[in-house]
Amino acid sequence: MPAEPTQPALPANGADPGQPAWGPDDAAAWSFQILGQTVRIACDDAAPARVLRANFAALPAADAQAEADLDYRACRHPQGEGWMLLRRGQPAVTAPDLCELLYHLEKDLIIALQLRRPTLLHLHAAALEFQGRAWLLAGESGAGKSTTAWGLLHHGFNYLSDELSPVDLEALAVHAYPHALCLKRRPPNAPPWPEGQVLELGRTMHIPVAALPAAVAPSPCPLGGMLFVRHDPLLREPELRPLHAAEAGAHLYVTTLNALAHARHGMDAVVGLAKSVPAWSLTTADLDGTCRLVRKLALQQGRQAGD
Repeated sequence: MPAEPTQPALPANGADPGQPAWGPDDAAAWSFQILGQTVRIACDDAAPARVLRANFAALPAADAQAEADLDYRACRHPQGEGWMLLRRGQPAVTAPDLCELLYHLEKDLIIALQLRRPTLLHLHAAALEFQGRAWLLAGESGAGKSTTAWGLLHHGFNYLSDELSPVDLEALAVHAYPHALCLKRRPPNAPPWPEGQVLELGRTMHIPVAALPAAVAPSPCPLGGMLFVRHDPLLREPELRPLHAAEAGAHLYVTTLNALAHARHGMDAVVGLAKSVPAWSLTTADLDGTCRLVRKLALQQGRQAGD
C-alpha cells in the first residue's frame, strides 16, 4: 500500500498547479452514471486513459455537459515516476503503477457512493442474474467469488457486478456495478480465456465487460438467493449447505460496507435481508462442477418461485 499522500487537495476551481486546468471540452475526459451519480474522469496520459476507460466502459454514459458529482483526474506524478489521482476537494493520492491507480480510484468511488446513497445496503459481493433473479456471491478476499462469477457467466448467468452490490432494502433488489471483472490470477481449468482483451496489471487482471461471455443484466434486479463462498483445495466435489437466517445474517454482516449508515448499526437491515432472501454456504472445488451445482440450485429456486 502506498505511503500517505502529501500532495494538497485539488482546489475547488479545479486548478492543479503544474497541470492544465480541467475543462468540459477536455478530449481526454469522459463521464458515466452510477447509482444516479455522474462520475467524470480526466486523464493526461494515454496509459491510464486506456485502463480506466476499459474498466468502466459498460457503465452508461452521462451527458457531456452534466455537472459531475464526482470529478477525478489521473496524471503522471510531477515529481518522479508513478501516477497521481485527484478528486475535487480531496487530498491527492500517489500510485507507483497503474494497478495501484485503478485500486485507489475504485476504492474512493465505492466509498463516495456509500456516502451519497446511504439508504442502500452496500455489500462487498459479486452479483449475477439468472432468469430474472439476482444471486449474490460473498466471501472473504481470496475465497473465489470472482472466479466463481467468471465461471457462472459461461453457464447461463448474466453480469451485474463482481465487487459491489448495493441492495435496495424495500424492493429487495440489487443495483448493477458493471465494471471490468477482476481476478488475481487466471483460473486453472477455466472456460475459454479472452486472449488479447484482458487488462494485465501485474497483481490483478481485469476482463472488460465487452469480453465477458454474457450480457449485463438490467437493474435493479430482484434478489433470488445469496451464496457465501469458500474454497477448499482438498475438496473433490463442491458442496452446498442451506443456511438459517441467523447464520446467514452473521455472514452477511461481515460483507456489509455501510452498516453504520443504518439503524442499530445495520443489524435490522442485515437481519431483515437474511430473513427475506434464501442463503447457502458454497464450498467450491472444480470450477465447472461448482458452476453446474449453482446453476442447478438456481433452476430449482426459479421453479419454486413460479409455483
